[in-house]
Amino acid sequence: MRRALIASLAASSFLGVCAAQRAVASLPFAKGDTSVVRSDAQEGWIEFDFDCQAPGRHRCEIAVADAPAGAEVWLEDYVGNPDGRSYDITGPIAVPKGGGSVSRSGSPMDVGKRRMRLHHRGGPIVVREVAFERIVPQALTPTALVQRTTGDRWALVWSDEFEGDGPIDTTKWTYDVGDWGWGNRELQRYTADRVENARRENGCLVIEARRNDLDHPWTSARLTTRGKVSFLYGRIEIRAKVPAEDGAWAAGWLLGDAYRDEKSWPYCGEIDVLEGVGREIDEVSGDGRNHASCHTRAYYFKQGNHISNSRVVPRMAQDFHVYSLEWKEDRVTVAVDGETYYVYDKTNGPLEWPFGTPQNLILNLAMGGGMGGPVDAKAERVRFTVDYVRVYGRQ
Repeated sequence: MRRALIASLAASSFLGVCAAQRAVASLPFAKGDTSVVRSDAQEGWIEFDFDCQAPGRHRCEIAVADAPAGAEVWLEDYVGNPDGRSYDITGPIAVPKGGGSVSRSGSPMDVGKRRMRLHHRGGPIVVREVAFERIVPQALTPTALVQRTTGDRWALVWSDEFEGDGPIDTTKWTYDVGDWGWGNRELQRYTADRVENARRENGCLVIEARRNDLDHPWTSARLTTRGKVSFLYGRIEIRAKVPAEDGAWAAGWLLGDAYRDEKSWPYCGEIDVLEGVGREIDEVSGDGRNHASCHTRAYYFKQGNHISNSRVVPRMAQDFHVYSLEWKEDRVTVAVDGETYYVYDKTNGPLEWPFGTPQNLILNLAMGGGMGGPVDAKAERVRFTVDYVRVYGRQ
């Protein structure tokens, strides 16, 4: 039976200047020790309350005073939530033998009080401090482009053609950053403003994952229109080719602008237009498989009932293909090269249909994780190439 130790957060105070915001949890003292809390269980947790004062991406730092070789820790947010979910906001973190300070960055946390758990396994552990620092404020999206869904023709309302070479256009995109696992225990650290991971090259966007980079197993990039522009209805096209390496997980998708942290999802809604994994690409023919899905509170993959479909795409990694979404007030359809193969039309209230509110576009390349699977041990550089992204409305 796992042992729970209850902690409480001291009066919230943020230290530093300007954007630097750091809050330290006041853990309960173990009997006979006035500076640390210990769990003598082989596997267990330390539980505490935390009052987050501002939404955004956070760095989570855990100071361990003592631990055996092979010990791991991870942080769970919103313990006891009504949905009965386990919100993993760091993924497993190896702790040095004897202890030390370990951290993960980019963890999404919304404002407000919640119960949290520091999980551990691999032997007894002694913890000195758990601290949180906001590193990126929550970016509110100032503009939502609402498209007409009736009319005689499609008219372009927004696009990025990725013309030229060099850094991406930051008037259209921002970066999601961090190495917290992204809810899927992915391996990569997403970076910002780094052309090694995201750049315009020969008129295309190249997102490149790099092994053993910046002291991480992988680095990569995740671009989002959040904080710039969101979209409601219309037609969205992504012309791209995906990587073929095992473990690569390339995606072009939409996430509700209401997303603030893991508890927001899937209430905010998610539409997957392009989702291809390298392990599904045939080594001889080059044929792969694209996955289209909608995730809502009523239907999502973590409860095993999400509504999805997939389609074989010839020479998926060698050739560009057009992955498209048509989004109306009561229906979502997805096509590859003009052939529709996916329909979502569940509209009985916001738990089935959150798609009457704006969504942000996201382009990213993950490595490993639940869908990516084991990574090819020989892979060093993995590239996801996007020719253009276009949004249309009816006229």
